[in-house]
Amino acid sequence: MSERIDLTGKVAIVTGAGGGLGRAHALLLASRGARVLVNDLGGDVAGVGRSSAAAESVAQEIRAAGGEAIASGASVTSFDEVAAMVAQAVNQWGAVDILVNNAGILRDKTFAKMALEDFRLVVEVHLMGAVNCTKAVWDLMRERGYGRIVFTTSSSGLYGNFGQSNYGAAKMALVGLMQTLALEGAKTNIRVNCLAPTAGTRMLEGLLPDDVLAALAPEAVSPAVLALVADNAPTRTILCAGAGSFEQAHVTLTRGVHLGSADDTAERLLAAIDEVAACEGQTIPANGAEQGTVELAKAGFAHHAEAV
Repeated sequence: MSERIDLTGKVAIVTGAGGGLGRAHALLLASRGARVLVNDLGGDVAGVGRSSAAAESVAQEIRAAGGEAIASGASVTSFDEVAAMVAQAVNQWGAVDILVNNAGILRDKTFAKMALEDFRLVVEVHLMGAVNCTKAVWDLMRERGYGRIVFTTSSSGLYGNFGQSNYGAAKMALVGLMQTLALEGAKTNIRVNCLAPTAGTRMLEGLLPDDVLAALAPEAVSPAVLALVADNAPTRTILCAGAGSFEQAHVTLTRGVHLGSADDTAERLLAAIDEVAACEGQTIPANGAEQGTVELAKAGFAHHAEAV
């Protein structure tokens, strides 16, 4: 059994924490000793409206339980508001150790019927919202030599989901962001991970039966967040969580085949596509350059592969 995770003295910011998953994350982190800035714009599931009441309510829950918490109604789409939110946490507690990027909205429609405005706004909230928050704490974490950052991805991004092209694109983009920031943050002890949750939040109301929603309690997901922000947390991990079950997703590279470059390569590639797709012997590249390393080695240039 691992040592109990203790966040005493740590300062955490949780976005979108006025309800659902974010609230559950904030309450659990606070119960383990973290001082929590609870952020929520207070809009509806489509991002319409604004109120600080939800964030303040959760902050009050934490304080009533004996913890320390403050509220922020900052919009993650505004870097100026996010910077002010981070300054609020630093002024109150002196640092930011943990950032959980959870804020999000839904505007579901098939791609054929989706307005570009709805595509753009979902990407702005999920992707650029996380970028804004992470950028605002990045240098603080680098200077202190410590940081734990969680991005909220989704199975809709990892595997696709009908009617969620905007949401899926934004969520998969966060995986790419995590892959690079985990590499860039390693030398200053900043660990960056993704969480792909399955939870019965207001985003799923009306889509699933009530008994299923009850089984998918947000509180069953939050232990994954706690694990990902611990001192001994992994980094560059896509952790999936729902109903008390936990899995890890990977972006892998199959062994593939070497076909050379000729006039009929495309035809031979199509004929060999099942072999190219075969999972036996697949690997998890350590970085983006490794794809080129593998390809050059198969082409007989192993001694040059490391230069890619």
